[in-house]
Amino acid sequence: MGWIVRLPFFVVLMGLGAIAMIVPAVHGAVMEDFNTMRVFFYGFILFSVLTLLIGLATAGYSPRSVARSQLIGLLSAFSVLPIMFAIPFYEAVGNTTFLNAWFEMVSSFTTTGATVYDNAGRLTPSQHLWRALVGWLGGLLVWVTAVSIFAPMNLGGFEVRAAAFTGKGAVGSFTQIGRIVDPSERLVRYTLSLTPIYIGLTGALWIGLVIAGEFPYIALTHAMSTLSTSGITPIGGLYFAASRFWGELLIFCFFAFALSRLTFSRALTGEGDQGVRRDPEFVTALILIGTVTGTLFLRHFIGAAEEGDAASLTDMASALWGTLFTVTSFLTTTGFESYYWDGARIWSGLSTPGLFLMGMALIGGGVATTAGGIKLLRIYALFRHGEREQERLLHPSSIGGGGRDARRIRKQGAFISWVFFMLFAISISVVMLMLSLTGVQFETSMVLAVSALSTTGPLASVAAETPISYAGIPDAAKAILAFAMVLGRLEALAIIALFNPEIWQR
Repeated sequence: MGWIVRLPFFVVLMGLGAIAMIVPAVHGAVMEDFNTMRVFFYGFILFSVLTLLIGLATAGYSPRSVARSQLIGLLSAFSVLPIMFAIPFYEAVGNTTFLNAWFEMVSSFTTTGATVYDNAGRLTPSQHLWRALVGWLGGLLVWVTAVSIFAPMNLGGFEVRAAAFTGKGAVGSFTQIGRIVDPSERLVRYTLSLTPIYIGLTGALWIGLVIAGEFPYIALTHAMSTLSTSGITPIGGLYFAASRFWGELLIFCFFAFALSRLTFSRALTGEGDQGVRRDPEFVTALILIGTVTGTLFLRHFIGAAEEGDAASLTDMASALWGTLFTVTSFLTTTGFESYYWDGARIWSGLSTPGLFLMGMALIGGGVATTAGGIKLLRIYALFRHGEREQERLLHPSSIGGGGRDARRIRKQGAFISWVFFMLFAISISVVMLMLSLTGVQFETSMVLAVSALSTTGPLASVAAETPISYAGIPDAAKAILAFAMVLGRLEALAIIALFNPEIWQR
């Protein structure tokens, strides 16, 4: 393991990406898709040799700042590695452009799930598996780097709880991180700790979906897409899945791992005393899901009552479940639509406004999870700050309770959350402006900007009045969206941190 620690972070990721090409090659051989098998096997050989050469050339590389080197490596991974992933995919598909293949790999690796191949039958099962695998690897990378790179730097949402600490040792409550001095050793440690959990959860969901009646290949891609919150599907969505309700119920249970980091890494992050039921992110998620689901269901119920249409309890239950599942899916930025999602619309005759789902995707999931968006912890900090301000309006001399942590979240945490919220809003405006310059209409550019920055690609098919096809937008707009996906995955604060002199010295 010592030689891995000495290699640059990007080189290690490049080697793992080359090894991953064996999976579609083997699957192509089993499915007798020999063209895909040959292309990905050649890609494995080519990029393995290239990784070896780069590894030998950089074996003695000793960066002045390991932390800054890792942050640059992570930025390079999401912007450069998709080019490597796209080369065999482009050759295997054949009847496509390299820009589309690159866009597809950026979308998959950032766990966005936006696809230019609307016709699911255009790609072979092995090629769909490669899309899901790239998204799954991107989700694993987010899991590992969140606690090993972002947490010590107070980035990625961790700055909300650790906003009161500055300078050296600003690691918040992550006591175990502080015990390890070398950032490279910390990265290896959390990789070895989280990878088995990630693989085990994916395998458990895969087996559960197969037992529920899903085809093994489709069950595997949906399991990887759920854990990575990429929403990638080879059959056009859960509407065409064979497992129906039981499969959706299993997937719904696994959405919890995108709502709170405490569901899978509590023992690793030193937060063992705080259970999931007391986690503000998880509680906030439950409140949001319950409120939005109840609002949408009540809207459809009133619409059906006004039309005088009688509905059975089964129809009402189906409409309620479809709403609950879809709302939760978009809050986790997965973007799966329930098979019963259209049941509410058919029942009441009303169309479900996509603005609700867009708002849920903007909020996003938990810190240090594969979900994108603004993150629940930041929303919680802004809510507690607003609550405290209302109390001071009524009782100016009151003293806010809750202890030091609560005061920190209400004050410094809310301040940095508001800064991030403004950066996020500015990013949406800039992306919308750039998309408009390429000829994209205003409403379409708004939906595409939100879907890219929140890493919720399927949002384009439900948020607008008519579904938006990524294949129909100009090539320049695809390039803009690809960079927006990288920005949404890494977050603006992480990129700004590269210019912080304090990080150069770590």
